[in-house]
Amino acid sequence: MEEAYNYILNELNIKPNDKLIVSCSGGPDSMALISLFVKLKKDIDVEVICAHINHNVRKESEQEYKDVEKYCLDNNLTFEGMKIEQYSDDNFHNEARVIRYNYLAKLVKKYNAKYIFTAHHGDDLMETILMRIVRGASLKGYSGFARYAEMDDYTIVRPLIYLTKADLEKYNKENNIKYAVDKTNFEEVYTRNRYRKNILPLLKKEDPNVHLKFYQFSKMLQDYNDYIDIEVKEKMKTIYKDNEIDIELFKKEKKLIQEKIIYYIFELIYDDDLLLVTNVHAELVMSLIYSNKANSQIHLPNDFVVIKSYNKVTICKNIVKDNSYEVELNDYVELPNRKEIIKLEKTNENGNDVCRLNSKEIKLPLYVRNRRNGDKMNIKGMTGSKKINDIFINEKISLADRDLWPIVLDSNDNIVWLPGLKKSKFDKQKDEMYDIILKYR
Repeated sequence: MEEAYNYILNELNIKPNDKLIVSCSGGPDSMALISLFVKLKKDIDVEVICAHINHNVRKESEQEYKDVEKYCLDNNLTFEGMKIEQYSDDNFHNEARVIRYNYLAKLVKKYNAKYIFTAHHGDDLMETILMRIVRGASLKGYSGFARYAEMDDYTIVRPLIYLTKADLEKYNKENNIKYAVDKTNFEEVYTRNRYRKNILPLLKKEDPNVHLKFYQFSKMLQDYNDYIDIEVKEKMKTIYKDNEIDIELFKKEKKLIQEKIIYYIFELIYDDDLLLVTNVHAELVMSLIYSNKANSQIHLPNDFVVIKSYNKVTICKNIVKDNSYEVELNDYVELPNRKEIIKLEKTNENGNDVCRLNSKEIKLPLYVRNRRNGDKMNIKGMTGSKKINDIFINEKISLADRDLWPIVLDSNDNIVWLPGLKKSKFDKQKDEMYDIILKYR
């Protein structure tokens, strides 16, 4: 613990009156950590903000909240606490983690703090690395977590990373530090607990300091990852823009760079929570990119979807909603795709954005709606009918755009115009008889 304290005191450039956020659950690890900051406050007069989250899944949580609050009062620390009222995600641990770090980030802004300190130790690092090796991960994922992680406007510091759970428990006993025991940490229904109970003891039997070997392994992978990141971030400027991968540029890169680009995108969309994604997800994205299909998609954890549309791959949140619409077309209609159809008195234009109709050959009123299964139209100058979906494919219209693309019909459900793409047999030339002019813009 002396090494951890000296690291905080001497290597982080902490000055008197600095405000420091310390995450404290009330368990043995975090109570050992917060005790270091009680000493630090006496030594250099910093303001210590103890952040406690009541996860609200055990009956003991209420009392633990009060105990941490009292500890802060007794030791002249600022206490900040919150209670998670309900969860919506199927992955409880993931959602709790996101809520916890979002809360800590808010406290950083509230107090204008530079650091968040957490009680992750060497055993935690070993468990994380082992879990990710078994699940599959990226180079960065296999490294677990770092002692020091720079965020946008603050730094996460894990000063206990050189220590084991046993070291912390011994320290607590010697210094008479009271702490809560979370019984769920012993339930083997959780993957991490199985590693903690069954795997770590075997490794420690081989070498009591094996956690330090894991730390060196982690640091080596992080150094290699940081080196590769420099090149990947430069490549990303042209290959990945506005959540889209340019397939042609992507395929020009070596496989190592391609894989790193995919994992880097994962890091961006999952806020660095790499436990959610594995090498299986990366392989799915790679297969999609190299697929012969012009339009296809795959789904990722937490409702993200990867959509391939010709030479682009888009990664976005999959918002499930009803895109169907049908409106009567009179003089003007604003469309869901942010365009509009208006009725004109006259125009010299004659492209696919303009349609001329004779009201005697169709049944009014006209309607505008999006596509439906089985839609067909009689294209001007062609015999027979053609499926709307085939037209979209031929015109290279993306899957996302197809769902909102307007189709104009008369009241007999005859498709009279596919704005911007094709005219029907009902369209008239400028020298023919017509009394309706429509413009798509």
